[in-house]
Amino acid sequence: MHNYLEFEKPLAEIEGKAEELRALARQNEEMDVTKEAAALDAKAISLLKDMYKKLTPWQKCQVARHPDRPHCKDYIEALFTEFTPLAGDRSFADDHAVMGGLARFNDQPVMIIGHEKGNDTKSRIERNFGMARPEGYRKAVRLMDLADRFGLPVITLIDTTGAYPGKGAEERGQSEAIARSTEKCLSIGVPLIAVIIGEGGSGGAVAFAAADKLVMLEHSVYSVISPEGCASILWKDSSKMREAAEALRLTAQDLQELGVADEVIPEPVGGAQRDPAGTIASVGEKIATLLKDLNKFDAKTLRNARRQKFLDLGSKALVA
Repeated sequence: MHNYLEFEKPLAEIEGKAEELRALARQNEEMDVTKEAAALDAKAISLLKDMYKKLTPWQKCQVARHPDRPHCKDYIEALFTEFTPLAGDRSFADDHAVMGGLARFNDQPVMIIGHEKGNDTKSRIERNFGMARPEGYRKAVRLMDLADRFGLPVITLIDTTGAYPGKGAEERGQSEAIARSTEKCLSIGVPLIAVIIGEGGSGGAVAFAAADKLVMLEHSVYSVISPEGCASILWKDSSKMREAAEALRLTAQDLQELGVADEVIPEPVGGAQRDPAGTIASVGEKIATLLKDLNKFDAKTLRNARRQKFLDLGSKALVA
């Protein structure tokens, strides 16, 4: 059973009718609905392709937030072996919104760090909907330090609306923790690959995304603020999120054009939620290719190139 987005309602009706026909046929073995159901399936596929060819930025935000998209935990289970989770920031607590630990990727030891939103009510509450607190970013700093010490490449999987803005998080130094994590990304002497698998929101995403290579899934988004937050500030009206999404240029395609995203990974027709296994496999292939290239460079070269990459950001827009 699919969770349909608001703009997918026409598709839901067609696929619902096809399923009703098949249900009737299961109840009455003499009824043959093969042709009718196949015709509805073909119509649904055609409509799905048309919809996803011309998604607006706001619709891409909705797809990026789809509850059935594969999450960090799904990628770790499918792509990595011998995953050993490491917990705690050695200062305050363990933040379940951030997963991290040692693992093997194609038999190469790596450090994996990512936001985990959860996939049901209980796990979403436990994971704080993927919104990390300061201890989550300090845990990430600890793990990146460990990776740097032992020469392990770091792979980050980003999927968060932003860092948690609660009172306790602010009291414990949320902005400082994000800054330290961003600084650590820029200073480690091992390959760092960041993949935005859903939402990349605000500093909460940048703290894991200051990487040698930043790649985005086709329908993921990456922005300084959510469209709703932007609309609330600029127009004092969160219902203007569609206009805000257009202005923010937060889609993978826009960000690749601006030089922020290095590459865009195509998603299956209908988004990652329609074929999680295929999407995860595509991400795995891209990580393998990038890792093979980055493994050739020494620590000094990696640091210098990474620093220069961020110093050069915006140059494409200025030239345009």
